[in-house]
Amino acid sequence: MNVNNAQPTIITIFGGSGDLANRKLVPALYNLFTDEQLPEHFAIIGLGRTSYTNESFRSYLHDGLTEFSRKGKPVAEDWEKFKDNIHYLVSDIDNDESYQNLKSTIEGIEESWGIESNHLFYFAVSPRFIAPIATKIGENKLCIDEHRTRIIVEKPFGNDLESAVKLNNLLKGIFKEEQIYRIDHYLGKEAVQNMLAFRFANILFEPIWNRNYIEHVQITASETVGVEDRGGYYDQAGALKDMIQNHALQLLCFTAMEAPVHFNADEIRNRKVDVLRAIRKFSGKEVFENSTRGQYGKGWIKGKQVAGYREEPKVKKNSSTETFAAIRFFIDNWRWQSVPFYVRTGKCMPEKKSVITIQFRSVPHQMFPNETSDHMLPNRLVIYISPSTGIKIQFQAKKIGLDMQLKPAEFTFDYSGSYEEEQPEAYENLLHDVITGDATLFMRSDEVEEAWKVVMPFVHGWENHPPSSFPNYSAGSWGPEEAEALIAENGFHWISLPTE
Repeated sequence: MNVNNAQPTIITIFGGSGDLANRKLVPALYNLFTDEQLPEHFAIIGLGRTSYTNESFRSYLHDGLTEFSRKGKPVAEDWEKFKDNIHYLVSDIDNDESYQNLKSTIEGIEESWGIESNHLFYFAVSPRFIAPIATKIGENKLCIDEHRTRIIVEKPFGNDLESAVKLNNLLKGIFKEEQIYRIDHYLGKEAVQNMLAFRFANILFEPIWNRNYIEHVQITASETVGVEDRGGYYDQAGALKDMIQNHALQLLCFTAMEAPVHFNADEIRNRKVDVLRAIRKFSGKEVFENSTRGQYGKGWIKGKQVAGYREEPKVKKNSSTETFAAIRFFIDNWRWQSVPFYVRTGKCMPEKKSVITIQFRSVPHQMFPNETSDHMLPNRLVIYISPSTGIKIQFQAKKIGLDMQLKPAEFTFDYSGSYEEEQPEAYENLLHDVITGDATLFMRSDEVEEAWKVVMPFVHGWENHPPSSFPNYSAGSWGPEEAEALIAENGFHWISLPTE
């Protein structure tokens, strides 16, 4: 949707001088601007403690665009037009005067336009600041008009089920659910959105998208980096809370959901919540029978030696926080009964990728003699989320020659080779949706809470039984041996296909 003629919009970024705004949010807004996907009247207000003026703040953001935008250094003419819409206020989130200054600035911008605008408040701050900022917004009457006010909240949304429920209740006491956009940047990726089209705009795959034909599903979200400068946060979270509770479960939901009746936000989110509610909740020893965890030690990645997790800055020297997690989920409904969904995520792994692999059952009767095939692989459908984006179908075909000899073959759909347009970044898609009021790719309160219910047995089980073997995998490997044992119990193995 082109929003150039849409309702005027003022975007306030709490944490405007921070890393997220500089690396992701402002580059996304600038790219939307140059693609004519922002309203004719828009403004960006950055709030922070750093003593910027409007001009020095704009200069700081210009440097960020040059370094982080997919379009590179801004075109001078475009930047001149864009920067005039940027404002900065030195602020203290605990000080009512800061909110009154913000209110006066918003009113002044609207007065200059001669028209009311939508007010977007982006919480690009540490999770502990979400509640106090939301409370102050309410107390200072910055959200009186519920039809024109929206807030955008970054994950993690809560630290466990109890804190997520508490935060949901607080926000819903100030805003309506329709005003709250809980953002997960994974859902802004083109490949994730394309899953809806792939599954529900084609009749080719949906008839076999069930337990009768699918043997198991694997979801991998791996990173080559360690915790970098996030050691303080990560040591309190770990792979389970940082990745599986949100990113991985979202990919699982899009893979397993039933067909929505209509393409609208609540209908799609209803179907995702159905999946989360149907995921089997483990207890007692079932937690450990269906999961494994790991922590990386020192090793080599791409020819470079890297330190172990416990040697990372701001990490406890005896930390038992997991940097790798693998879980076998089951979805107890008619479509997926008894089909295992294997999810793994880890840091300091050989390859950075997010990929979903659907492995189909073998043919019911093998008519070809064993000697006709060097290596008979199952049919697989592989959905690449990042860094490459595409879909690959693996099947058996005949080799060229006089004899009947089979070999694996592939059909590949690659986004980069199929379209001339450059893919927008995830935050561009998501900010565009917030501006237009489309909540399809944002989590609803019940969805957040159901996701926490899925992982809480693992949170409690792992906390009550600290690991004795950490670190248990080397940086640059695919995780601990126990992860392979977990999937081998069912006769499978982790599929580590290259992303290119």
